[in-house]
Amino acid sequence: MQDFTHYTPNTPRLEVTGRTNISSETLFFQHVYIWMFIGLALTALTGYTIASSEAWLTFLSGNSFILIWVTLLQLGLVFYLSARIDQMSAATARGIFMLYSALTGATFSALLLVYPSLAFVKTFICTAGIYGAMAVYGLVTKKSLEAWGGFLFMGVIGLVLASLVNMFMQSGPFDLTICVIGVFVFAGLTAYDHQKLRVRHHVLTKGVTGFELAEQESRVVIIGALQLYLDFINIFLFLLRLFGSRRD
Repeated sequence: MQDFTHYTPNTPRLEVTGRTNISSETLFFQHVYIWMFIGLALTALTGYTIASSEAWLTFLSGNSFILIWVTLLQLGLVFYLSARIDQMSAATARGIFMLYSALTGATFSALLLVYPSLAFVKTFICTAGIYGAMAVYGLVTKKSLEAWGGFLFMGVIGLVLASLVNMFMQSGPFDLTICVIGVFVFAGLTAYDHQKLRVRHHVLTKGVTGFELAEQESRVVIIGALQLYLDFINIFLFLLRLFGSRRD
């Protein structure tokens, strides 16, 4: 988790005030968002393509365990990329991120069979609004969000455990509560991760220069895109469960 120990937004040394630094940070976030959108587009395209395939639907109906293996593979890729990002090349990191995005699309194909297309459109618009507001807050706030980190991390753990419990309870009200809390947790993570990326970029640009800076920044762009992608996807999923009307 990012160290916010020395992050004091009101300190002039850490404020981005110079023209060159503003351009550097802006360009950094442009690259992060480009890769995040590439991931989201790949997820949507993969999910739609697979859900439109009669052969896939037939195969899935008789081999539903495949989605479980795909989900486990996704988790493995996230942990591997997070743990090994500093040791791998930027090209490898991009490849893993794109593979993860495609696998997420494969799991989303099942959701396309459960919820109507209109539900996805409405949920996407709502998610974009929440995500955009929290992203702006994370980027412009003068308050350090370091204290949010531990609380939000425990919130994610709690959501995982509660979801596992509700798999056996099958409680509608409990599921509703999980979804509401999930939206708040990942909205908070959206702001936290944006500020964390600002800090990481600032520290990076003060530590290295030249080719080494370009290579390290390329890796940070990918891991940052993954973090923001996961925040967006999780807000979307919780909102879809909250407001999406299932097919009859």
